[in-house]
Amino acid sequence: MTAAPVPSEIFRRAAEEGKRRLDQSLLELVSTSFIAGFTIVFGIVAQGIVHAAVEPQFGDVAHVVGALAFGIGVVLLVVGRAELFNENFFDPMATMAERRETEMIGSLLRLWTLTFVFNLVGGALFVLVFTVEGALPAEAVEALAGSAEEIANRGPLARFASAIVGGALVSLLSFLLVAVNSVGSRLVLAYLVGFLLALGPFDHVVVTLLHAVFGVLSGVPLGFGTLATVGLVATAGNLVGGIGLVATTHVAQAMGARESND
Repeated sequence: MTAAPVPSEIFRRAAEEGKRRLDQSLLELVSTSFIAGFTIVFGIVAQGIVHAAVEPQFGDVAHVVGALAFGIGVVLLVVGRAELFNENFFDPMATMAERRETEMIGSLLRLWTLTFVFNLVGGALFVLVFTVEGALPAEAVEALAGSAEEIANRGPLARFASAIVGGALVSLLSFLLVAVNSVGSRLVLAYLVGFLLALGPFDHVVVTLLHAVFGVLSGVPLGFGTLATVGLVATAGNLVGGIGLVATTHVAQAMGARESND
């Protein structure tokens, strides 16, 4: 059995992955972000279909089974090495910490901004495809619309707290992915994080907004103000959870271990 890597080795691997992400050309970054946007929609749709199929006979169990189905979307993301907002917090921060180069902040903001925008563009376009009449079972559309209504009814403080958890979960995934050595382990981790994210459900701004877009296109009365508030609060929570709780603390852990070994 291969020994688990120590924190300094995880940090080194993360810094290498972060360099790859930061050095992407504009076309590559836009493309991988767009791909991630429509890829995660597969998980959202799978969740809606399974929930609708299970709920009539098993009631609330449908939420758990639907969350199990959503995990497939995160697995597809990891296998395809697509660029998902929040999942790309830790690696580039590790690169910046290792190189001690503050001038990389511009590249970091470019990475996060383009990822966020084109995740939503790719996802929204694919949602538009799925909401064509007859593309999905009517029951699945109703289930997805119900999720959108729940999003609209959640209060700002509850959403912020949920987004902190969601941001921590997804950012933790990027740390865990460089901590394992096999493809099988990566897939299991991706699936488990996807399951937990949907089980909450905990807010990941891209997933949450794409759920809301499903609702809008299905007739749920969500105004622009509601969508903007959802996006701002969820983004703020994701930043606190992803950067504050996970990325920054893991970078500090690795840098502290390095100093103690010097």
